Amino acid sequence: MLGFWLGGGGLAQVTLDFADLYSQVTVRGIEFSPRLKALNGQRVSMTGWMAPPLKPKLDFFVLTKVPLATCPFCSTAADWPPDIVLVIMPKGQEAKPTTRCIRVTGRLDIGVKEDSQTGFVSLVRIYADRVEEVP
Repeated sequence: MLGFWLGGGGLAQVTLDFADLYSQVTVRGIEFSPRLKALNGQRVSMTGWMAPPLKPKLDFFVLTKVPLATCPFCSTAADWPPDIVLVIMPKGQEAKPTTRCIRVTGRLDIGVKEDSQTGFVSLVRIYADRVEEVP
C-alpha cells in the first residue's frame, strides 16, 4: 500500500476537486477559478490518479482526474489534459508508482512555475505532506 505521512496530520484541510481548478479555458489560456485563488497557500486534499511515471521512485508526479494510459512527459504539452496537478514530494521522501486512486494532502501553490532541474512547467502544484491510496 502506498502511503506516507509527515507531521501536520491534525491540521485542517479543504477538499479540492479538479472541477475547482479553472473558471474557463479559452484560446487565450486558462483562468484560475476564484476558489482556487482563495485556497492558494492553504492545506488542501485532492483525490485523483498518478500519471504513468518516468522512474520507479518519484520525488514528484502528476495527479490527473482520470487514469492516463501514457506518461504525460512522453507526449507534447498540447496532448496533456489541462486539469493536471504537479505533486512535489518532501525533500528526502519518494512515492512509489501506483495505478490505484490516491489522495494527496499538502500545501497548494498556483501560478506558472518552471522546475529548474526538469524544465517541467506547471500551473498548479501541491507540496505533499501525505499521499495515500484510496480504499
